[in-house]
Amino acid sequence: MIRGIRGATTVEKNDAGLIHRATEELMKQIEEQNNLKPQDISHVIITVTEELTATFPARALRDLPGYQFVPVMCAQEIPVPGSMKSCIRLMVTAATEKNQEEINHIYLNKAEKLRPDLSLTKER
Repeated sequence: MIRGIRGATTVEKNDAGLIHRATEELMKQIEEQNNLKPQDISHVIITVTEELTATFPARALRDLPGYQFVPVMCAQEIPVPGSMKSCIRLMVTAATEKNQEEINHIYLNKAEKLRPDLSLTKER
């Protein structure tokens, strides 16, 4: 079955190294918590809030072993007034045997506030 897996994280400032490390950490958590390998992943869409311009976060994934053939694309998040700043979001589309309710969506740092209903600590 093909499933969408969501994730988000934040960085403290617009810095290429911070953006790369945060994106890599988020992707690794999504892999680990959902028992995925790069070959299971169809594609990844990454969005960033408008102030994150230091680098393309997709670069962080392209540098991970096994990701050279995974299509990755970046886009800018819609700048809704009052929305979370310095946020990186991932939508990972992957083949898995998990049911939708078994998917572990990952929210790190300040982004944990975005979807507390999908938190790993929430009882299912």
